[in-house]
Amino acid sequence: MNSTTESPSDAIATVRVIPGGPVCGSVRPPGSKSLTNRALLMAAFGRGTSQLEGALVSEDTHVMTDSLRKIGVDIESQDAGRTLVVTGVQSAPKSDSPFDLYIANSGTTVRFLTAALSALGGNYVLSGVPRMHERPIGDLVDALSPVVEGRIEAVSEGGCPPVHIQTSGWAKHELSVAGSVSSQYLSGLMMAAPLASRRSNQPVTIRVVGELVSRPYVEMTADAMQVFGASVELQWPTAAQSDVAAQGDVLVQISGDYDAIGWSIEPDASAASYFWAAAAISGGDVTVKGLSRAATQGDVAFVDVLEMMGCQIEEGDDSIRVIATDLPGGQLGGVDVDMNAISDTVQTLAMVALFANSPTRVRGVAHNRFKETDRIGDLACELRKLGATIQEHDDGMTIHPLSEPAVSEGNPVRLDTYHDHRMAMSFSLAGLRLGGIEIENPACTGKTYPNYWSDLEQLIGRAHHWTAE
Repeated sequence: MNSTTESPSDAIATVRVIPGGPVCGSVRPPGSKSLTNRALLMAAFGRGTSQLEGALVSEDTHVMTDSLRKIGVDIESQDAGRTLVVTGVQSAPKSDSPFDLYIANSGTTVRFLTAALSALGGNYVLSGVPRMHERPIGDLVDALSPVVEGRIEAVSEGGCPPVHIQTSGWAKHELSVAGSVSSQYLSGLMMAAPLASRRSNQPVTIRVVGELVSRPYVEMTADAMQVFGASVELQWPTAAQSDVAAQGDVLVQISGDYDAIGWSIEPDASAASYFWAAAAISGGDVTVKGLSRAATQGDVAFVDVLEMMGCQIEEGDDSIRVIATDLPGGQLGGVDVDMNAISDTVQTLAMVALFANSPTRVRGVAHNRFKETDRIGDLACELRKLGATIQEHDDGMTIHPLSEPAVSEGNPVRLDTYHDHRMAMSFSLAGLRLGGIEIENPACTGKTYPNYWSDLEQLIGRAHHWTAE
C-alpha cells in the first residue's frame, strides 16, 4: 500500500477502494480509544505506577499523553506506544503562567481534562483546531462553575473551547449536569470525582438532568473506574432500566481513589464496526478478534443491528463473526433502529443501508450533529453525491436503498470527509461495491486508527488506489 505518497503542501490526497467480491477473513483492530484515554487519565492521577497494555496509538491518544506530560505526569512508551507505563501525580503542577494544552479535535481529551484539572487545581488553557472551538462544552463548564474554588470558562461563542481553568480544586461535592449533548460530560465529572474526594475525604454525588445519551459509555467509565480502585454507584430511573436512553435524573455516587494497576485494553469496538459492515455489504464472512458481547464497549451491539438486517452472528470466547454469505432473499433488509447507545456507528450503518432492500430509519442521535463534524447533515450531503435519497430528521435520518448510483469507474465522485475519521472509514465501505468513489484526506483516520487503510487492504486482499493532486 502506498499510503505515504509525497505531494505539495496544497495537494488534496485521495484514496479509492477497489470493488471486488465477498470480503472474507479475520482482523484485530487496535486498542479502544475510549478505554485508552480513560485509562490514561486515571493512571495519571492515581497512586503509583500503572502499566497499560494494548493502548491505541493515534492522534487522540497522543494529545492526551502530550497534555499529561506537560503537567508533570511521567509516561514511558514501550512497544511502539502500545504499552504505556504511567506514574501518577497527586497535586497540581506549579507555574507562574497557564499550562497551554493543545487538544486538536479530541472530544475525550478536552472534556476529560477539563473536569479532572478543575478538580486537581492549577492554571490551564485547553485549545484545539478551529472545529474544536465550535464544539459545545458549555454544559460541562456550567456544571463545574458552581463547585470550583476559582474560575472556569469556555471562551468561544456558544460555550465552546478554548477552556480557561484557574482553580484550587472543588469546594463542593454535589453537581448537576445536562446529558443530552454528550455522555462524555458525565464521564469526565465521574473520573474527576476521586481527585476531589481525596482532598476532602467526602463522596461526590452527580445528578444528570434530563435525557442521557450514549448510556453504555457511562457504564464503561464506571467499570473502568472500579478497575482502578474507585467506588461508583449508578442509580438509573426505573423507566430507563430497559431503555436505550435514560429519561429523567440519573444519580452517580463516587468515593475512593485510583490505585496503580496493570490493565489490558480491549480492541476498539467502533473500529470493528467497519469490518463487520464489510461482510454485510459484500456478502462476506468476517471475524473480529479480541471482542465478545461481554466487552466493556457498547458498540459491539452494532452486530445486533446487522443481525436484524439478515446477517448471521457467531460469537466465540474472544471473537465475533458476521456472516452474510447466505442472506435471506440475497439481500439485506432495512431496519428502524434507535442508535442512541451506539451513535458512533451511525455512519457505518448508513453505508450498509445503501445496499438494503428497503429504507433504514436511524433514531435517537440528534447529538451526532455536535461531533467532529455534523454527522447527520454532512453525512447526508455526501451520500446524495452517490445518488442516494436521504431524509434528515431532528433525531437522525432515513437512508433509502441506492437504486441508481450516480457514481462509477467512468463517472467518479469525490467525497469530502470534513476531517472526520469516521466519515473516511465509513465511505471506504461503499467502495467495496461501487467503483469511482474518491475519498478526500484519507489520513484523517489517524485520529483514531492510523493503520486503517493497511488493515482494510489486508482483509480484502487487494490494494487501494492512491492519488495526490
